[in-house]
Amino acid sequence: MSDRTLLTARWVIGHEDGCQVVYENGVVVLEGACVLYVGATFMGEVAKRIDYGQAIISPGFIDLDALSDLDTTILGYDNSPAWKKGRVWPETYVARGPYEMYAPEELAFQKRHAFAQLIRNGITTALPIASLFYRAWGETVAEFDAAAQAAQDLGLRVYLGPTYRTGGQVTDGTGNIRAVYDEERGLEGLDQAADFAGRIEETAGGLVRAMFAPDRIETCTQALLRRTAQIASDMGVPVRQHCSQSPTEVRLVREQHGCAPIEWLDRIGALRSNWLLPHGTEATVAEFDLIAKAGATLVHCPLVSARHGGILKSFRKCRTKGINIGLGTDTHPADMILNMQIGMMTARLADGMDSVRSEQMFDAATLGGAQALNRSDLGRLAPGAKADIAVIDLRTSLQTTDPVQTLMTSSSGRDVRDVWIHGRHVMKDGVIPGVDAGKDASRAQAQFDGLISKYPDRTTGHPPVSEIFTPSYRRAAP
Repeated sequence: MSDRTLLTARWVIGHEDGCQVVYENGVVVLEGACVLYVGATFMGEVAKRIDYGQAIISPGFIDLDALSDLDTTILGYDNSPAWKKGRVWPETYVARGPYEMYAPEELAFQKRHAFAQLIRNGITTALPIASLFYRAWGETVAEFDAAAQAAQDLGLRVYLGPTYRTGGQVTDGTGNIRAVYDEERGLEGLDQAADFAGRIEETAGGLVRAMFAPDRIETCTQALLRRTAQIASDMGVPVRQHCSQSPTEVRLVREQHGCAPIEWLDRIGALRSNWLLPHGTEATVAEFDLIAKAGATLVHCPLVSARHGGILKSFRKCRTKGINIGLGTDTHPADMILNMQIGMMTARLADGMDSVRSEQMFDAATLGGAQALNRSDLGRLAPGAKADIAVIDLRTSLQTTDPVQTLMTSSSGRDVRDVWIHGRHVMKDGVIPGVDAGKDASRAQAQFDGLISKYPDRTTGHPPVSEIFTPSYRRAAP
């Protein structure tokens, strides 16, 4: 009883009989790391009460593709094609030898900074994703040891594993993109990831768990993926792999294996129920059928896809097939509410107004992620579930008659006021203990600017930055 905390607000999103439910003027009682009670009134004794007033007490969001670096994809927003803008290594850069464009301390900082941004947006469980374009090859165990420490310090629930690959993409000076391979290096990366997974699983009081993160499907060989599938199945941990996200990927996989990406995963026996698959925007009907048959999860990342002119085809059809759908942010800002809103819009553009409702997208951001991770204690506020909570302030929002519909029409990640994870109050009134938001933002920008200055090294023809990234308007004379 001494550690019971009662939270109340205009709206509480609870969970009953396998479904989310809404309590108006409801309460949530926390005891230790778990939820004790959700409902209209609580007659027991509590040590502390917090009344959030015009707010939503929501289960924390689960981000299956959580941005964990300083997002270089935003540099390509108005700058394409990718092979001309430093998004594909030129042959001259590969011949010289790719190098790490960040120092180890910079890699550690950006993970910690990104984890804080996730918390600020109400994300309580995260599977980090970062770019390999600025890396020498793959991610390192050292930086993920630092990531585990950062997650523990901040209180974020994470699934961690360094990204590894047996291949990469290079381009010549005319935009011909091809794959290059170093299988020995990739398999060594998998061995290191497996050692890390065995060491990190269920640490930090259960907040830190393991996952496997082979890179894009067109940069992985059969041996790497089969071995990944077996090790992950033996350990009972998830595998996340980007696939069916670009025409270049589809072309390379068809040239290499004579079939579409998800079909190839199925043929080699890698596609299993513990596989999480961002993004699916280039997937065929047959591939969606394979995902459904395997019981795998489609990780929908609406914002980053829409920014590049892609949409999932379609949210409604995938749900009809019985595919579990979770959400991922995968870009800056790490705003899950914005992702849900863009997901609603693109789903309706694909299939019409009645193709999706607000609660279905909210389920993807909560229950879909929990199902993907085989965690019935996440993504919901119910007795016995983990006390992972996002409190979303509605004082400046134009409220509809329903809290979830208000999220989709009037809210953003900036409205997240408080966050609780595992019963710990990790953000209060927008403040994360131990984090100087202004100082960290300045450091992040300086680090990002330093990375941009290195873009000529890895851009075909090695033009200056001013030619790689063209301005919106002519810069006026001083």
